[in-house]
Amino acid sequence: MMADKDFTYNAHPATQLRHLTIRQLRSLAALSAKGSVTAASTQLGLTQPAVTQQLRQLQDLAGLPLVQRTGDGMLLTAAGREVLALADRVEAAIADCQGALDLLAGRTGGTVHLGAVSTAKYFVPHAIAEFSKRYPKIEIKLTIGNREEIREAMHGYDLDFAVMGRPPADVTVDVRQLGRNPHIIVARRGHWLAKDRGLNLTDLVHETFLTREPGSGTRTLMEGMFQRSDLEPIIGMEMSSNETIKQAVIAGLGIAFISAHTVAHELAEGRLIILDVAGLPIVRQWYVIRRSDKILLPPAQAMFDFLGSEGANYLPDVPELRGR
Repeated sequence: MMADKDFTYNAHPATQLRHLTIRQLRSLAALSAKGSVTAASTQLGLTQPAVTQQLRQLQDLAGLPLVQRTGDGMLLTAAGREVLALADRVEAAIADCQGALDLLAGRTGGTVHLGAVSTAKYFVPHAIAEFSKRYPKIEIKLTIGNREEIREAMHGYDLDFAVMGRPPADVTVDVRQLGRNPHIIVARRGHWLAKDRGLNLTDLVHETFLTREPGSGTRTLMEGMFQRSDLEPIIGMEMSSNETIKQAVIAGLGIAFISAHTVAHELAEGRLIILDVAGLPIVRQWYVIRRSDKILLPPAQAMFDFLGSEGANYLPDVPELRGR
């Protein structure tokens, strides 16, 4: 365990950081992840004195304290978190360089790490299938999550890019518009409001809404819609899956505000119907986004360009909304 004397440092401009080493950065990252020098040394396969020395040298180069002892273990200071962010960027750059070298050596076709919000899973796999036909040697790794999960993933460098409905405001990104994303209110076939035309939100305040969990883009959009009308919907159940919401609506447990792309199949089969509500559909856009400072290797750049130019071709068709 590091003693208090190990936290001494020499204040000087941080220009000496140019002399840091990968081993020092990895020692800091391991300490942050594990919370103690003992656990960090086990993860790195080094002795505790060796890890302590790496951390002390890195702290001297930074000219600021990087770690502090707390009741919950060793935690990073604000300066430590800045250096940890550098470690993340360096590891991402190393991985990118390895991928580029593998491509040049002909050892692999490359790997693309793609993220997508859960609503996008109804068309993204079809786009991936077409891309894979054109580039069969490129491996695609797809991560699905709600908006908050994908937004958080974009803070790091693991994802090459992501498909989502609204770019995160707290990350500098490059954006390609993919296509329209209409949101509607659906009910089961035979619902008592099915034949009504020109409904208002006030006509729905006594209906039970089945909705996604807080943090999803669809939930946020629905809440904003009701708030603008000074209304509050009745939430019957929160569900983390669009598939569960669809089945619950079909079973008659309530109605749902949802992306039309998630229910295109059920609408075509007549198991769900669209309620004719004034102001709907609310049309948002699908985007393909990447961190501006994320350098894409050729395979990832090829797929990023493919989705930006042809991705709209794989959006589900909803005949009831044509022309709207």
